[in-house]
Amino acid sequence: MEQQQLAIVLEQGLAELSSTKTIPELEQVKSRYLGKSGQISSLMQQIKSIAPESRKDFGAKVNALKNEFEIALDERKKHIIQLEMEQSLLNETIDVTLSGRGISLGTLHPVTLSLQRMIRIFNTLGFSVQDGPEIETDYYNFEALNFPQNHPARAMQDTFFTEKLSVLRTHTSPIQIRFAEANPPPIKIIAPGRVYRVDMDRTHSPMFHQLEGLWIDKDISFANLKGVLIQFLRTFFAKEDLQVRFRASFFPFTEPSAEIDIMDDNGRWLEVAGCGMVHPNVLKSMNIDSKIYTGFAFGLGIDRFTMLRYNINDLRLIFDNELDFLEQFRGQA
Repeated sequence: MEQQQLAIVLEQGLAELSSTKTIPELEQVKSRYLGKSGQISSLMQQIKSIAPESRKDFGAKVNALKNEFEIALDERKKHIIQLEMEQSLLNETIDVTLSGRGISLGTLHPVTLSLQRMIRIFNTLGFSVQDGPEIETDYYNFEALNFPQNHPARAMQDTFFTEKLSVLRTHTSPIQIRFAEANPPPIKIIAPGRVYRVDMDRTHSPMFHQLEGLWIDKDISFANLKGVLIQFLRTFFAKEDLQVRFRASFFPFTEPSAEIDIMDDNGRWLEVAGCGMVHPNVLKSMNIDSKIYTGFAFGLGIDRFTMLRYNINDLRLIFDNELDFLEQFRGQA
């Protein structure tokens, strides 16, 4: 009777294993036979209640049944995994004869396009490009440029201060000081880069892009300054008859100083840059003799020029990284 019972359990177990199609189904069958209250587990528990003279034989038969079931379980598991893998490969097969999806290439940012155009123009005018650190000392950012200690630009609401009396540079003029310290005149450079000030609205950003220029040599005059900047503006905006005017202004690092305006298509004057003759105190910081050399400096906002060139009415669009907006500049140069 015991032999017949064991055979029935094994036959049922193997039949159930062979009918499973998924791993979860297989686990359910395993639990019904090898679980804590499973059929084979129950047979294992009966061994201790069998008469001593029959216990060894019955135990050996139960262990044989258990081993055969486990072997069948392992083989069925491998079979199901193989079938699932083959089905997955079949579903994921790629038809290499189909047309490709194509590759969407990126495009240069409008600020980059404007900067490249500016550099090309100034290169043709004899200016080289220089770079410098964005974290600056108070000396290079302010003191060497003739900013007095009480100047408003030093105030916390305008400047990002870091540790150890350093600042995030508020302009790229420090590059000019550093270059002049290591290179005697003549000096003819532009210094483009990121600058930082505490300001944020539709026309201002706490980080923006600026390009400053410096030309120092013997007999450099305000006439040279006007000639260079008028030529640059008319070339950048591709308008030979562009009207440009210079208004008297004040900057600590230049004297005399001027703001530069251009007239738009609606007859309005738009401020686009600041400029002036390099202040003698700044030349002194550069270790340049102001009795022998003179020079001029200028600064313009690359973002501002980008907005004017592409008719962008909100500065924040430049920094939002909206792909639909940026896509408009594909193919621009």
